[in-house]
Amino acid sequence: MNHFEVRDGALACENVPLAAIAEAVGTPVYVYSTATLERHFTVFRDAMRGIGKGEPLIAYAVKANPNLSVLATLAALGAGADTVSEGEVRRALAAGVPPERIVFSGVGKSDAELAFAIEAGVAEINIESEPEFDRLEQIALAKGARPAVAFRVNPDVAAGGHAKIATGKADNKFGVSMAEAERLYAQASNGAAVRPVGVACHIGSQITALGPLEAAYGKMRGLVERLRAQGLSVETLDLGGGLGVPYFDEPEPPSPAVLGGVIAKALDGLDIRLAFEPGRVITANAGVLVSRVIHVHERPEGQRFLVLDAAMNDLIRPAMYEAYHDIVPVAAPDPDAALLAYDVVGPICETGDTFARGRRLPPLKAGDLVAFMSAGAYGASMSSDYNSRLLVPEVLVRGDRYAVVRPRPTYEAMLAREPLAPWL
Repeated sequence: MNHFEVRDGALACENVPLAAIAEAVGTPVYVYSTATLERHFTVFRDAMRGIGKGEPLIAYAVKANPNLSVLATLAALGAGADTVSEGEVRRALAAGVPPERIVFSGVGKSDAELAFAIEAGVAEINIESEPEFDRLEQIALAKGARPAVAFRVNPDVAAGGHAKIATGKADNKFGVSMAEAERLYAQASNGAAVRPVGVACHIGSQITALGPLEAAYGKMRGLVERLRAQGLSVETLDLGGGLGVPYFDEPEPPSPAVLGGVIAKALDGLDIRLAFEPGRVITANAGVLVSRVIHVHERPEGQRFLVLDAAMNDLIRPAMYEAYHDIVPVAAPDPDAALLAYDVVGPICETGDTFARGRRLPPLKAGDLVAFMSAGAYGASMSSDYNSRLLVPEVLVRGDRYAVVRPRPTYEAMLAREPLAPWL
């Protein structure tokens, strides 16, 4: 469920017409619904309560949407943060996420980032390779600290909506093998540099089938049992995220409640605290990208291009992942008007700047507004100023109020980032 509905003949976010935001802020613009963010987090959290030992840690995956106001909205509900860079850790802290609810993951953490995570006192650092383990030990010893760590395991399970977002196969760069995990966990437990508290896995993003998740959970349970059989303490099991969302008219992915049932069955009797790293499932359907039609270009051969002021630098998922986003006119169309086939494109000088081909939409003209639905995850967070286009602004709505939570920069600010070399 989301809170984008037609009200008085036009699409609104909660009680604010999208057209009013477009008029005040300009287009393209991302718009997020507070009510949807809160509902999605609450539904996920409640689905996982009662599984495992104590209250599970719901560490929102910051990379999905790192806007500070989005993070602060979730932090107020008790969300933790799954982070993959020093910048994301800093964002989480700035948004009010306490360090004891922050997980630091990532395959290529620098020494400076590891040192910062230790100083910040994050809940755990997820180690993803033996070289990283060796470096972290040296940094911790030099600081006289003993940080809590978990070992991220690659369970060799394929999952995810696209090859580029599958992370759990043996040939993916993420995590250590099962055999490495057992050896390294024992080594860490017998050392004085770090304090191993658990194991973690994350097998992909936009997962719509339960089979791969069940397989991964079974493997992780077996690992925990083997480690405990060696007399090693394993307090936490981080099951990652990756649950898919409905981007268009197809069978819906499993709900958090259904996933919770699968987890409860797979881990029955294990007596371990659980952690989760949901991202897309919290924010995707909480956001839209509003764009304005520049013009419609009809060729004599019959091809019809709908040229928008949004481009691949604003929403790269269709170009990078062949992803589908529903495109909805902001003004309710004439129900009797025949649909037309459009190639929906942006103004960037690449053929890849194409959102959809042959998309059937109501008749549209220059100046009309459209909304890309389910754009709250991996939209603004992956945007850029390619072609020297200004970064898209972000707006957060709560009831009948809205606020610009990332303004569109000026051209002067964009140019000021690049001082000329002194000899020029």
